[in-house]
Amino acid sequence: MNFWTKVAGIILRNRYLVLLGIAIITALLASQMKYMKFSYTEANLLPENHEANLEYNKFLEVFGEEGNLVILGIKDSTVFTPEKFNAWNSLVNKFNDLEEIDFTLSIADVQKLKADRQQRKFILEPLYENEPSTTEEVQNIKKQLFEKLPFYDNLLFNKETGTLQTAIYIKKEIINTPKRRDFIFNTLIPIIEQFEEDHNVDVRISGMPYIRTLNAQNIQDEIILFVGGALLITAVIFFFFFRSYRATFITLLVVMVGVTWAFGFIGLFRFEITVLSALIPPLIIVIGVPNAVFLINKYQQEIKKHGQQAKALQRVISKIGNATLMTNITTASGFATFVFVKSSLLREFGILASVNIVSIFILALLIIPIIYSFMPLPKKKHLNHLERRWIENVVNWMEQTVKNQRIAIYFATVLVIVLGIIGVYKIRVSGSLIEDMPKSMGFYKDIKFFEKEFGGIMPLEIFIDTKKEKGVMKLSTLKKMDELNETIETFPELSKPISVVNLVKYSKQAYYKGNPKYYQLPTSQEQSYIFSYTKNSNSDAGMLNTFVDSTGRYARITTFMKDIGTDKMDVIQERLKAVIAKEFPAEKYSVSITGKALVFIKGTNYLINNLVFSLSLAILLIALFMAWMFRSPQMILISLIPNILPLLITAGLMGFLDIPIKPSTILVFSIAFGISVDDTIHFLAKYRQELMSNKWKIKPSVYAALRETGVSMFYTSIVLFFGFLVFTLSSFGGTIALGGLVSVTLLLAMVSNLLLLPSLLLTFEKKIANKKVFREPAMKIIPPKDLEEPSK
Repeated sequence: MNFWTKVAGIILRNRYLVLLGIAIITALLASQMKYMKFSYTEANLLPENHEANLEYNKFLEVFGEEGNLVILGIKDSTVFTPEKFNAWNSLVNKFNDLEEIDFTLSIADVQKLKADRQQRKFILEPLYENEPSTTEEVQNIKKQLFEKLPFYDNLLFNKETGTLQTAIYIKKEIINTPKRRDFIFNTLIPIIEQFEEDHNVDVRISGMPYIRTLNAQNIQDEIILFVGGALLITAVIFFFFFRSYRATFITLLVVMVGVTWAFGFIGLFRFEITVLSALIPPLIIVIGVPNAVFLINKYQQEIKKHGQQAKALQRVISKIGNATLMTNITTASGFATFVFVKSSLLREFGILASVNIVSIFILALLIIPIIYSFMPLPKKKHLNHLERRWIENVVNWMEQTVKNQRIAIYFATVLVIVLGIIGVYKIRVSGSLIEDMPKSMGFYKDIKFFEKEFGGIMPLEIFIDTKKEKGVMKLSTLKKMDELNETIETFPELSKPISVVNLVKYSKQAYYKGNPKYYQLPTSQEQSYIFSYTKNSNSDAGMLNTFVDSTGRYARITTFMKDIGTDKMDVIQERLKAVIAKEFPAEKYSVSITGKALVFIKGTNYLINNLVFSLSLAILLIALFMAWMFRSPQMILISLIPNILPLLITAGLMGFLDIPIKPSTILVFSIAFGISVDDTIHFLAKYRQELMSNKWKIKPSVYAALRETGVSMFYTSIVLFFGFLVFTLSSFGGTIALGGLVSVTLLLAMVSNLLLLPSLLLTFEKKIANKKVFREPAMKIIPPKDLEEPSK
């Protein structure tokens, strides 16, 4: 009695205990779901000790969280009428009074810097004392603002288009907590919507806290969409193939328990739900259904053969158990390779996926035979699908093609390889923070609005360490910073920078009675007496603290980026680094370019470098499985070619269809490879069994294996194709691309495994058709008892 026969006996004899055990584990994991929480920070794709992370953390230590700015924009000519102008400013005052808000900056807050000659200090005067009541007064304020206060240009207004902008700074301590979400949804959005309704204007909202909150909500909504969609579509396809409500119900029960476990493991491991981990539950449904296809198909074949339920159930476990275990382990290992990547985002995804794939296998192996053991035998109508004419025609066509069209198969393979390689050279890399965001959503359109009007919303920071206290306010340092500012202004992808330099220029303008032509850095002669005014004054201390630390050693230059990819960002970085190297000698200054957006772009490049590693590791692991199972070097090569080919086609398609490599699409290759190898294992397992049965005659063995496994492989591939297609319902560009690409790759893998794999076996028959080369496998993938049964 072999191992799997013993396992079958234990499961069926202790079926009540097994079901109780599953129920207890499911209840325990369900209780862990309360610890599930959504991520309130951007995904950090880099290892913690990466240079970009260390630089960013140093910046945060000195200046605190930089992603706490929400911006409101209004582009409406009627805003410069007394009613709307005053309403706009009172809207900002509403926010100023809220406990979640640190401070706001709007036209209502504009203070003119003036020089008090008698007391030799700067004082602040409001732009206007009383609310304007006439259009003339509003136009006068607009004129002063646009013509005489260049400090606020691009900060509070765009004088070319008349667009106004208001900055709302959320308290840094709540920015990465659930309180941020509550503020955005329960306070900010309702107030803005009410304002729009009352005054018939369109207010644009953006800024990283706002975008991240709406994005997280989208992920939350889509988990429900994906799980529901995957359950529905797999149930419909399953019923179409099997025409049995009972089989469909059992399959849905298995995958629903699997989904509960998946959510439970997220809570148990205390992982946050990110755009990647949100894919796990629907992924488990899509991967779990093929297990049910193989098990239920085998049960129905056995019933049709001899009509004995106990024998049929025992054979389902003993004959399909090992092959299904191996296919699930290869799939899990494809995902498990991410565990070796230093990115915590991918590592968590790899752990969750591999644990859940093994879990869904165990659930299917236990639940399906046990539930069938309580049910009456399937009726004849439930077994009719085993003899369906159209599937018979598909299998016949495959057999004839392999028999008579092998040259055409090889020619098509070579053509596909050439086209794939051409496509690979067209692939571009994208490190955009917002490229994947839903294009149809209002907040994406608002991002584009702010990019056009103010140059972007994603902060890019230049962090300057002068290596000595009060080093920032030296004129030599300020001039170097101004050079850097001028370089930043040459890039259309970046907004006008803001730093202490702007404040010093404004101080000189104030000293010269507010004349805008003096909005420039002081000369060395002017410096001492202008700075003496600054020392006596506290008027601009608040703003100064935003750009210079309390010791005067560290400074920041803040600019905002448009939605640009890694190529453009690399060019910008190189130019900035060249200016930094020239202006800031390394022995006197330490200057780094940082910010969330830049860390994300560097993270994308890091992932791409690791993609080759994780995919190579997956291929190596699966090659080792093949070597261990079949003990044949030739079989490793023959089994890997049909599975690497679809990956090449997918990479080629990404190049031709301009789908960039990014964190979401990187997963395509490992997912598709891990799953497509399953078909190869099922085919080769059956092929080896047929070889022994047919006394090592290749041709009859290949055709018999093709007919036997073709139906199940066809069924499972169709289920997987439509299952992954559910992801194209997403509003995230990356998830749509992931779903479409994996679907296409798995369909190509099925064709490759059913046409190219048998063709290769037949072509190389002389080299592999002997017992020495194709030795006894290390594991009995299909028990010898199967040899007694005639192949279909």
